[in-house]
Amino acid sequence: MYKFKYFIFLLRPKDYSKNLFIFLPAFFTSSLNSAHIFFTVLIAFLSFSLIASSVYVLNDWFDRHDDRTHPTKRNRPIASGNINKLEAFIFFGILLIFSFTLASYLPINVIYLLLVYLLLNLLYSYKLKHIAILDVVIISIGFVIRLFVGSQAVDTDLSHWIIVMTFLLAMFLAFAKRRDDVLIFIKTNKKMRDVIDGYNLKFLDTSIAMTSSIVIITYLLWSISPEVQSKLNFEGLYLSSIFVILGLLRYLQLTFVYEKSGNPTKILLHDHFTLLSVFLWALFLFWNLYLY
Repeated sequence: MYKFKYFIFLLRPKDYSKNLFIFLPAFFTSSLNSAHIFFTVLIAFLSFSLIASSVYVLNDWFDRHDDRTHPTKRNRPIASGNINKLEAFIFFGILLIFSFTLASYLPINVIYLLLVYLLLNLLYSYKLKHIAILDVVIISIGFVIRLFVGSQAVDTDLSHWIIVMTFLLAMFLAFAKRRDDVLIFIKTNKKMRDVIDGYNLKFLDTSIAMTSSIVIITYLLWSISPEVQSKLNFEGLYLSSIFVILGLLRYLQLTFVYEKSGNPTKILLHDHFTLLSVFLWALFLFWNLYLY
């Protein structure tokens, strides 16, 4: 029982906030007020969260040597030695079993997507994370898969705008995270991951600026699209872009001014400005899609 807290840490429940993307397809179709649809998406969310946790366990195992030199990651259960190899792999298997058990209550396409996500991350943990740019692309594809899990769970279509926005937003966050790794290398001469050999500040700063700009443009195009406005029955959708712009500007400030972009989840949960921007964006859309 004394190891219970380490297994909970391995789950990384704080990172489950990333999986909220699964709710977006149903949210934008104004169908989350249906109890059946809500609980169906909730099952998809839990199933995906468990398989994501299994990936975290595997990734922590592959990264254990590098994590031991990281100022904060060295405290992770596997890197610190509090969880051994056998315990980690048994836990990995248990998480997979529970994930696919939950997914068995969902359409078969969701199970296929979970398998694709698992396979992609197995390749990522073993090899692809060491290839610059491709590592960021794989992370971004993972967020797009979350969208498809949500859409397939309730049999709803995805707008191509949402897919592109999600992919680019994930790239933006991943590039900002890589920038933090490069800064640690510059300050300490310690590589947090081998892939930073393919990055430098100039490239990352340009990539961050480019992806954030395209995210804003894509969001604006989505919000003024006649097809989207007609589907959502909301012509003032473009007004929500103010919260998107504010949130991205705040993240850019955290990245370039305060140099605190290493943990997007921590920023989302603890930075009041970012949290308020996301909350107001969600509240604005919820009010107009569900209550107005």
